[in-house]
Amino acid sequence: MVKTIRLTMAQAIVHYMKNQKTVIDGETVPIFGGVWAIFGHGNVAGIGEALYQVRDELPTFRAHNEQGMAHAAIAYTKSLFRSRFMACTTSIGPGALNMVTAAGVAHVNRLPVLFLPGDVFANRMPDPVLQQIEDFGDGTVSANDAFRPVSRYFDRITRPEQIMPALKRAMQVMTDPVDCGPVTLSLCQDTQAEAFDYPESFFEERIWTFRRPRPDGEELGTAIATIRAAKKPVIIAGGGVLYSRATDQLKAFAEAHDVPVVFTQAGKSALPDDHRLALGSVGVTGTSAANAIAEDADLVLAIGTRCQDFTTGSWALFKNPDLRMIGLNTVAFDAAKHATHTLVADAREGLKALTAGLEGWKAPKAHVERAAAEKAKWNEASARALSPSRNDLPSDADVIGAVARKLGGENSVLVCAAGGLPGELHKLWPATAPGSYHMEYGFSCMGYEVAGGLGVKMAHPQKEVTVMVGDGSYMMMNSELSTSVMLGLKINVVLLDNRGYGCINRLQMGTGGANFNNLLKDARIEMMPDIDFRKHAESMGAIAAKVSSIEELEQAIEASRGNDRTSVFVIDTDPLVTTQEGGHWWDVAVPEVSPRAEVQAARARYEENRKQQR
Repeated sequence: MVKTIRLTMAQAIVHYMKNQKTVIDGETVPIFGGVWAIFGHGNVAGIGEALYQVRDELPTFRAHNEQGMAHAAIAYTKSLFRSRFMACTTSIGPGALNMVTAAGVAHVNRLPVLFLPGDVFANRMPDPVLQQIEDFGDGTVSANDAFRPVSRYFDRITRPEQIMPALKRAMQVMTDPVDCGPVTLSLCQDTQAEAFDYPESFFEERIWTFRRPRPDGEELGTAIATIRAAKKPVIIAGGGVLYSRATDQLKAFAEAHDVPVVFTQAGKSALPDDHRLALGSVGVTGTSAANAIAEDADLVLAIGTRCQDFTTGSWALFKNPDLRMIGLNTVAFDAAKHATHTLVADAREGLKALTAGLEGWKAPKAHVERAAAEKAKWNEASARALSPSRNDLPSDADVIGAVARKLGGENSVLVCAAGGLPGELHKLWPATAPGSYHMEYGFSCMGYEVAGGLGVKMAHPQKEVTVMVGDGSYMMMNSELSTSVMLGLKINVVLLDNRGYGCINRLQMGTGGANFNNLLKDARIEMMPDIDFRKHAESMGAIAAKVSSIEELEQAIEASRGNDRTSVFVIDTDPLVTTQEGGHWWDVAVPEVSPRAEVQAARARYEENRKQQR
């Protein structure tokens, strides 16, 4: 006789979740770090009551914005290298749709998060209910169908027993290195409250481990032979190196074979910046050292990266006609992107196998010496860029230098996401320990920064977490600043005010466009807004300071060390000044037809650059 327990569907979800565990550093811990919830009709009566019953075992956190809380959940799992994750629940309609952008962030970055949006009535008796989206030709559609293209697994729960296979599938997806990504279980609000006699065995504790696929023998043999034939090899380290916890193996491989290493945004910090073989960021926002070696490489070993266009300079970075690429990735879809050879495997296991097969092989001495010389030149350039300038307004690099001096180091995490800062930080931020550089640049989602900083602090409460954000991103989403104060989780927020979308303004100028609708002064306005970000941050409960120079910024940071809550530092910056050293062309299509001479000239340059694409 099967023993059962009678629960509502919502109760079944939370009891199942609290019994899912994993092992970290020998300790068994809950795999769910908690649930973010903004309640409304569609989840307050069902899953809201269920979460209340387990609040001491499965903590619930209240946020101010559904997208913001989802960003916090995403940052939490990203900073823990996918070993733990969170769930997010919302009401139906706009509450649910607010999470769709964040689902895109998780999907692009291959990060696990469980979305539990409320949905319409399965029995359809009250239809149309408040906030219901109706499809005139399909009665099964609701607002939550918008999650389908940005979920690795999607299910709509219309009967209480359906939650059993759905939760099992959700856990399989979120813990699988190949399928890993966001899961959406759309919960019809009447079904949440319906009871079912669930088998007790469904709620037994389960410890989840993470699969490490090993390379296929034939693929491995070809990869080893390809590397042995290389004269100018380089490794591109992506986020998969960190997710796999393969940083020690990357270091051992690079040192054993004298192969220079360059980094994507997600892979930065896989080796410390001061390692002799670490040449820094690669591609559009790359260092001069990394790009010089990548341009001439005859072999690229791309580890744990999707090779997106910023990494490859829109596939115009690699100039050597004899280039061979090896894609080492757990996901065949990613391993095959422009690679001449795939090595489908976990990064750590793949590097171990390559190291064993390449015993005695090293990259030619001349190649290593050139890499060292390029690194030395870049170190001089970056030191100049990080030193305080004499400009009327500080540059982003000036601010980065000050923040690095006062808030960088082994026990710190730098968080950023979008705008001009990621390019400067990718080049200039001195990454130390793995995970010390936390950049959401897969989706480059404006508004991630403050909420992301909160998520990182939840994952690492003992670390100094610093968010760098522009005024444009801050204005898009800042509400979780208050949440950080409410939860007693202190983060540092350095807010650079260049009075508009400075990054896109520069891109507009670079493609021949007129200054239009990006900086506030170039937008249609009746009155120039004078936004007091210091007062705004203080109104959210933070301690804030407005500074007028790099020296004042460093003094304010130093004075804030005793602060008991989130601290915000506001500084005006120049929207036009960027670090000129390094970088690479990026494919942004320029109009073929325009009456403006600037656009016509930009189009001619664009056509010339496109000829370099592989």
